[in-house]
Amino acid sequence: MKLDILAFGAHPDDVELGCAGTILKEVSLGKKVGIVDLTRGELGTRGTAEIRDQEAKDAAKILGVLVRENLAMRDGFFTNDEKHQLEVIKMIRKYKPEIVLCNAIDDRHIDHGKGSKLVSDACFLSGLMKIETSVDGEKQEAWRPKVVYHYIQWKNITPDFVVDITGFEKKKVEAISAYKTQFYDPNSSEPATPITSKNFFESLNYRAQDLGRLVGKDFAEGFTVERCLAVNSLENLI
Repeated sequence: MKLDILAFGAHPDDVELGCAGTILKEVSLGKKVGIVDLTRGELGTRGTAEIRDQEAKDAAKILGVLVRENLAMRDGFFTNDEKHQLEVIKMIRKYKPEIVLCNAIDDRHIDHGKGSKLVSDACFLSGLMKIETSVDGEKQEAWRPKVVYHYIQWKNITPDFVVDITGFEKKKVEAISAYKTQFYDPNSSEPATPITSKNFFESLNYRAQDLGRLVGKDFAEGFTVERCLAVNSLENLI
């Protein structure tokens, strides 16, 4: 299956938090979208890996993505080395996306920056014909995505561009809320974390509103790029 967009996240819920609105919008436009989680989030303070697996499936249904896979790398301890790069390359060559979305280039959680560089490096290496990979005994062809975009997470990184997600903001929060163990729940007896506070959950909307404000829209999500963006004409700008 060839996808238009493949979104990577170091943990289940990274993609939802960083770019769910954009995914929902692209799916509504007929784009084929998939998600690959690098880890199962097994080191998360709340819940278990098995619960996160189900939450990720529930979120995928809400987003309307065609596929969601998990590479089961070690949460907190995966590295950007040949072994892990080859696993990501297999996903890129399997789905042949034109666009790859991945973690923030720098963030509070160390896995986010690591995951960002791992996926970015794998996107380049995936285009090299002399790197051989196979899935289910079938040799894969080289494939390099046209662009890699990094969504913004905990830190307030200045975006290189934003996507207007007005009209999709409620569905985005619904997809995030599928991770019932991970976010604000006044009835939970589990330990508190930086993302379980009411303030963090409310920030999902006011942050999107602030990014939207910058471009005269109600809600937006921000991304950074690895190379200069080009437009066909000035009329493409909003």
